[in-house]
Amino acid sequence: LDYRLCGKLLNDKHSLTTENGPFCPPLGMESHRIENDQLLTSSVYQHRYGSHRARLNIQASGDEDDMNGGSWCANPEEKVHWIELDARTLTEFTGVITQGRDDPLESDYVSSYYVAFSNDSREWTVLHDGYAEWLFFGNSDKNTPVLSQFMEPVVARYIRILPQSWNGTMCMRMEVLGCPVPDPLSQYHSRNEVTHRDDLDYTHHNYLDMEKLMKSISDECPNITRFYSLGKSFKGLEIYAMEITDNPGMHETGEPEFRYTAGYHGNEALGRELLLMLMQYLCREYKDGNPRVRHLVDETRIYLVPSVNPDGHMKAFEKGSELGSWTLGHWTEDGHDIFQNFPDLNNILWDAEDKGMVPKLISNHHVPIPEGILSSNGSVAVETLALISWMESHPFVLGANLQGGERLVAYPFDMREPEEEIRVIEDQSMFRWLAISYASTHHTMTQTYQGGCHTDDPTGGMGIVNRAKWKPIPGSMNDFSYLRTNCFELSIFLGCDKFPHQSELLREWEHNKEALLTFMAQVHRGIKGVVRDKEGNPISNATVSVEGVNHDIRTGESGDYWRLLNPGEYRVTARAEGYSPFTRLCVVGFDPGATLCNFDLNKSNWDRIKQIMICITPPKRSRKERRRNFYSRSSIVAAAMS
Repeated sequence: LDYRLCGKLLNDKHSLTTENGPFCPPLGMESHRIENDQLLTSSVYQHRYGSHRARLNIQASGDEDDMNGGSWCANPEEKVHWIELDARTLTEFTGVITQGRDDPLESDYVSSYYVAFSNDSREWTVLHDGYAEWLFFGNSDKNTPVLSQFMEPVVARYIRILPQSWNGTMCMRMEVLGCPVPDPLSQYHSRNEVTHRDDLDYTHHNYLDMEKLMKSISDECPNITRFYSLGKSFKGLEIYAMEITDNPGMHETGEPEFRYTAGYHGNEALGRELLLMLMQYLCREYKDGNPRVRHLVDETRIYLVPSVNPDGHMKAFEKGSELGSWTLGHWTEDGHDIFQNFPDLNNILWDAEDKGMVPKLISNHHVPIPEGILSSNGSVAVETLALISWMESHPFVLGANLQGGERLVAYPFDMREPEEEIRVIEDQSMFRWLAISYASTHHTMTQTYQGGCHTDDPTGGMGIVNRAKWKPIPGSMNDFSYLRTNCFELSIFLGCDKFPHQSELLREWEHNKEALLTFMAQVHRGIKGVVRDKEGNPISNATVSVEGVNHDIRTGESGDYWRLLNPGEYRVTARAEGYSPFTRLCVVGFDPGATLCNFDLNKSNWDRIKQIMICITPPKRSRKERRRNFYSRSSIVAAAMS
């Protein structure tokens, strides 16, 4: 092995540099680019702790009978322990990151180890510092990742970690840093590389960098963008948003509003960067005349909010992409998980349904928030309050929040009742279509032959899952959005690695770009229209109901509405106080674009009749006089009704 070969054969774009010298990105233990059959171990305690569980930040199943443990653990009866990775090609190895076992009770981690290399997996050379075999110091707790960087890069095909001391049981998780060495004799060595197509800023951004980039995008495309803040975080940082449309700052009648949000958990950084890239892409492609982008921007009011929890992201960013723990920066500064910090409206609606009060006594939509819950002792985060205010001030039709730690799309309901059957959301078929529209156009989301990120594939190969069946949570933004507003909201989990290395951002953009655009276009699926009176005046806050779907929506201030529906024929009814309801047949086809379905409502005579009855009701009179007045009032009512 030539320990002095420091990357002369490497492409410069893959080589990074730190204060200590050349530094390569992760090979992909955490992201699962390293496949299970590339790993080999000296022994296994049990299959639950096999070599496939040695991935950095892998999370254990809470069920001890489940076969998904929180690390690789060696057989304690063996004396020599090692785990080996086959990179499948000559690789310049520059370092190793180690971590202990994920377990709620035990504290198992490796505190020291040797590293060896081989080109054939038979003859091994232990890394030497010039005087003796180099003993690396590992972990001092089970959760914090620890980086050990080699003084000089080592070129080999195989790398082996040999634990020497440990706390508790010999268990570990890890990541390996390395740059594949291209074969100068092969003209095909770059055929699988992702090439720069869109020329975007493929870097991680801290808070100030994000602010600067968003401002520059707004300056570059001032006619289609509006850069503003939804409010402030607990520490006073702005929660920035970018509006992208042909007439920013105003709602256009008939134009649906769409949102992407990210960064609810500050250490889930990929969604943040994808939305920053999407802003750049929409701006530049619109200027270049891309017809698809121009149609999307001209016909939709788009909002992109890349960092809902900027305080948490600052913590995670300070540690870096590989050295933060699974939870560092997850919560807000004052300890809230924003995504599940919304008022629980599910139980309010479900209790009313169980008592037979829906929809006659209690509506099946726009469920009221219990009084005082938004101002009770800080139980709702300031970031959540800013989001609720924003959600209720815009007629959003469709949205998705970008998260991390798994690779799938989750649709509501997100909550389930203890020891109760899962409640199926009224628009389940629509939600499943929306989820599939993203998962099926993502490059890898449906490639689940290796299972999920931490357990077996929860999606059954579809890339989509009902959250309540998978990992139920109360008070989610998705459930709140559906029950309180007109907006259909889903969660998109972008990958196993919450905070991927910067070198992965170009690849991730290519994996997600088409899915991001395709999902946005779904806001134009179903029916749309305006509810007016006979004089052509818009009726706001009118109710639009679809027969057979026990979930209504309301019209906006301009009387316009959008109702997401799959292809089919629907009997749709518009209702408004003081007007007679009107029902019509609306047909949704398979062609792109929503079907126009307007409603013109007649004023109801009932309000006028009640007024007349009040005016003509006399004081107490004799029986004969009351009889005479009854016939008089009846004739007036009959005239009014005619």
